[in-house]
Amino acid sequence: MSRPPCPPFTAETAAQKARLAEDAWNSRDPARVAQAYTVDSQWRNRAEFLRGREAIEAFLHRKWDRELDYRLVKEVWTFGGDRIAVRFAYEWHDHEGQWFRSYGNENWEFDDAGRMRRRIASINDAPVTEADRRFHWPAGRRPDDHPSLSALGL
Repeated sequence: MSRPPCPPFTAETAAQKARLAEDAWNSRDPARVAQAYTVDSQWRNRAEFLRGREAIEAFLHRKWDRELDYRLVKEVWTFGGDRIAVRFAYEWHDHEGQWFRSYGNENWEFDDAGRMRRRIASINDAPVTEADRRFHWPAGRRPDDHPSLSALGL
């Protein structure tokens, strides 16, 4: 089963793919997110190396048990052929109530069916105050009229 849009990517389809990924991650549903990856997908997330959908789903459960009230915005940086590079920022808080904004870059590689076979993510966390938060929409999909990372100066 394919997961359109499929490579080779154009500016329009790369942006669609990034928004679909953002929407899935904002659902905070590990099973839903994991379906976008090949069965043997390879990941590097910070210093953690994962292989396969089951490992990805387990990782996402751990992530969202720790990163509460998660809100994510992605933006395409560049694309070509079967690859897309995005930059992103997300906000979350820990169990003690400390808010963070995590910034990062991801390099994605897709198979012909549009499933991601490789994801390489570099991420940094910056503590922020409640007053400094920028992502305030209700849980779930980011509203279409919410500013982009560039519009927010992030």
